Amino acid sequence: MTTFALVPLSKLRVTQGALRERTDGRLDVEGARLRAIVPGTNTTSRAELRFSLRGSSSEQRALQSGEQRQQVGLKLRARDGCNVLYVMWRFAPKADVVVNYKRNPDQHHSSDCGNRGYVTVRPFRRSAVSAPSKGEEHALRAELAGVTLRVWADDSLVWEGDLPPEALALDGPVGLRSDNVRLTLQLRVPPP
Repeated sequence: MTTFALVPLSKLRVTQGALRERTDGRLDVEGARLRAIVPGTNTTSRAELRFSLRGSSSEQRALQSGEQRQQVGLKLRARDGCNVLYVMWRFAPKADVVVNYKRNPDQHHSSDCGNRGYVTVRPFRRSAVSAPSKGEEHALRAELAGVTLRVWADDSLVWEGDLPPEALALDGPVGLRSDNVRLTLQLRVPPP
């Protein structure tokens, strides 16, 4: 079992959206989009996100693909906005845990690549998940060991699969992402 340490707001680099720190160290997300990374975490492929869903964001923004989703997730190996591995817990329109990576080796900003380069990874084991209950604490944890990625939702293994070489070739820090939801959260990574 991996030990995790809380990442304070001062250690996060928010690249889109905003986070507000509470007195207890938890972070609030209010807006339609949040993207953030933890610089200096390139050597880990483990992270945990503890969160409470507080509802939908007042503004709802479609993804660049045009899809309307409510979701939160972890970034692993997030080199930049065009090259990143995602572990997403989708709430709406359909609850699911999805692993995909975005790879555009010669592009580095979301404005360069848009929604090009996404590949969904198929697991060899998966379990159904429900949308998180509003107001209750939930956890999403991902651990990459060798080529095998395992994902837990609320301490239940819900996704397990081998990543292809293109996903394993990505290099960058861990982080988090949310779309169209208001959350209170804590990001945790292995201590240095």
